[in-house]
Amino acid sequence: MVKYQDETLDRTFAALSDPTRRALLARLGDQESLSVSELAQPFAMSLPAIMKHLDVLTDAGLVAREKTGRTVACRLTARPMEQAMNWLNRYAQFWSDNLDRLAAFVEEDPWQTNPQSPPTPASPRAQASPSRGGSARGRKKSTPRGPNRKI
Repeated sequence: MVKYQDETLDRTFAALSDPTRRALLARLGDQESLSVSELAQPFAMSLPAIMKHLDVLTDAGLVAREKTGRTVACRLTARPMEQAMNWLNRYAQFWSDNLDRLAAFVEEDPWQTNPQSPPTPASPRAQASPSRGGSARGRKKSTPRGPNRKI
């Protein structure tokens, strides 16, 4: 198992895994700064639940909070998201290169235009396994109902 040393990336992806947290980030992306109560307004959950989501986003470095008097303002920070995008872009390049090689292989290898159809069996016996094929006995019949069976 590979141990990845950068915990920042782990925290970023863990924070982004929740749809509520992604929605909070989307709201912060639309405006420069919002208070916690403004962020919580469209969600059908309690303010403490929103605060827990904001704690996860803050721990991941995706949100910065600034307290002015009694109001806590939140703003989006881009650094962890940039690191995640760089990581994703490396793998996107890897898969793009591999898919390009696959496309080139498929395009240079001509497909058969008239595939041979498989032979159709003449009888149900032809479908049987070789061990049953030579048996004259055939299929075992079920036994009649016993006297103790309920109807």
